[in-house]
Amino acid sequence: MLVASLSGRSPASRMRLWRALKGAGAAALRDGVYVLPASEPAWALFRGQADEVGRAGGNAHLVPFTATGPEQEAELRAAFDRTQAYAPGLERLAALRAALPQLAEIEARRRLAGMRRELEGIAATDFFDGSAREQVEAALADAEHALNAQFAPDEPHPVQAPIPRRKVADYHGRLWATRRHLWIDRVASAWLIRRFIDPQARFLWLAKSADCPPDALGFDFDGAAFTHVGPRVSFEVLAASFGLDRDPRIARLGRLIGYLDIGGVPVPDAAGFASVMTGTRARHGEDDDALLDDMSIVLDSLYAAYPETPGESA
Repeated sequence: MLVASLSGRSPASRMRLWRALKGAGAAALRDGVYVLPASEPAWALFRGQADEVGRAGGNAHLVPFTATGPEQEAELRAAFDRTQAYAPGLERLAALRAALPQLAEIEARRRLAGMRRELEGIAATDFFDGSAREQVEAALADAEHALNAQFAPDEPHPVQAPIPRRKVADYHGRLWATRRHLWIDRVASAWLIRRFIDPQARFLWLAKSADCPPDALGFDFDGAAFTHVGPRVSFEVLAASFGLDRDPRIARLGRLIGYLDIGGVPVPDAAGFASVMTGTRARHGEDDDALLDDMSIVLDSLYAAYPETPGESA
């Protein structure tokens, strides 16, 4: 609990405090009394805001506490119920799915990225797992699948098979092929190939996966050398094949690409990455080489920003 008092002569400070706490999902029990579920980030947030209040001439106290019983526990949890906050976004997702046949792909992906950003922002302050959050995650995955079914009907189907280990040295200077009009898994896989597997890689963008020449290494289509295996998308299969998934930064990128491609556990960077990808694709149109060049800078930057040790903050 944070108990804060500011003079009425400090309206700007009061507004900054209110915005910071509202953005973090704190519940207001009454004017100047805020609570968050106990965690290190919550404590750090309240400590920082208490310091701000002190600098503004007010006073603030941090009070750790536990509920006095099941009744108060339920009352406190109810203060963090985000069910109603999710409702408008769920309605817009349903409307998007209904409108898909009339939308161009770039517009459909732009809208979905905006909705994902909005709903994931709410989920960031949904501190207790529940049916509403599960419904949102399922609705986002369903919308993504519906969009891909319309605009990328040849998305690969997962196979059930072991992923063989391969040596990077055996894959230098090769021709790699995937479906044209790159989207998230394909562009990330191409980046991974050029960055960590085959720096001299040449890429062929296929109008149809059946056009893949016999001397090319295919990825991200049915029958390709590297494609979806079980719950892993092509990026993750490539990483596992060459032992790159031992790098925590690659593993984190894999979770991001996997979530955006097939759904699953939300990833904080997902909405921003999808928006950048959508905009970059709109700028370059049919030029997949230029698209890969630009998105490689984004992926290089994300890789550099991620911590080298699991559990550290980026």
